[in-house]
Amino acid sequence: MTLADLDLSDLRFRTSDEVAGDLRRACEANPDLATVETIGESEEGRPIAGVTLGYGPRLVTLVAGAHADEPVGPETLRTLVLEGLAARGWGTDDGGLEDLWEQVTLRIVPHLNPDGEARNQGWIERWDADRPAETLGHYLRGRRREPPGRDIEFGYPDLRPENRAATAFLFSGPPVALHASLHGMGFSEGALLLVERRWLGTDRDAPLRVGWAQAAADAGLALHDHDRGGDKGFRYGGPGFWSTPEGAAMQRHFLDAGDPETAALFRRSSMEQAITTAPDRPPLCVVPELPLFVLGAPHDGPPGIPATLLDFREAMPEMIERAAEGDDLTDAVERFGIRCLGLETQVRLQLQMLDLALDAVR
Repeated sequence: MTLADLDLSDLRFRTSDEVAGDLRRACEANPDLATVETIGESEEGRPIAGVTLGYGPRLVTLVAGAHADEPVGPETLRTLVLEGLAARGWGTDDGGLEDLWEQVTLRIVPHLNPDGEARNQGWIERWDADRPAETLGHYLRGRRREPPGRDIEFGYPDLRPENRAATAFLFSGPPVALHASLHGMGFSEGALLLVERRWLGTDRDAPLRVGWAQAAADAGLALHDHDRGGDKGFRYGGPGFWSTPEGAAMQRHFLDAGDPETAALFRRSSMEQAITTAPDRPPLCVVPELPLFVLGAPHDGPPGIPATLLDFREAMPEMIERAAEGDDLTDAVERFGIRCLGLETQVRLQLQMLDLALDAVR
């Protein structure tokens, strides 16, 4: 059995508060395998949950929700915990996920940013993948995202109380073998996976890359092909792949642009913090980036240039104004070939990515 085999029949967007009791009951029912604890509080006093699963020798750290306008990652990790524990009762011949629990210990923060989660509920509660124009309007009106200097992903180890809680829970123990920070994109032409630069394009990550491309194809999703020329440190690894973000590269970008004030707002990413636990043998770090809205309009642009996405970005300011006025955005949906990527598809792809990454480090 793999993570991608877990039951995804009852997926929906939930809040941290709503799922807290389910996490507690599931862990209490499996005391030999799982524990849940409050690892800290957000700036506004909301509790942050941390779950430990398994008892294997390799440490795997998983976190989601740093960007709270990317709500799929938290559902993936909640599903991993709840359905992973429920699978023990399936009576499967292979014992559910027992092989995994024997090989790795997972430390999981399902949602690191409950304050941001609360601020984004207006559009998340109205998400309807079957009504893309209406859903697009809710998203453009209600999306809330922290700017540099408030961005939790680039705030390690101690920018905010959320960072301090995650650092102590995830990275204060043995060396990390695998770290995944589950993210997403509002809009793209397909699936993207960020891989730690010392793994990207090597023999070690080859099965991961092949498997990710196949999983996306099986889901009817293209690979997002965007060569940014190393902008902000994102190295191009071919269609569907970049290197993981680094705070130091972000700092250099803004310093080179003559903006030292913005440069000073960036600290380490969670990937860089994971690497501090094993600097001589960097762990595999991965960041899945799947779009909420797929831009499917065809284009004849050369490889590495996502022409539809670039055209969409030029039109975005006008669309935001129209959404604020309550306009029907059906014309934009048709122009850019916009469709919503279903929650089940996204969660399954993220779980498949985790299966591939676990295989790479096992």
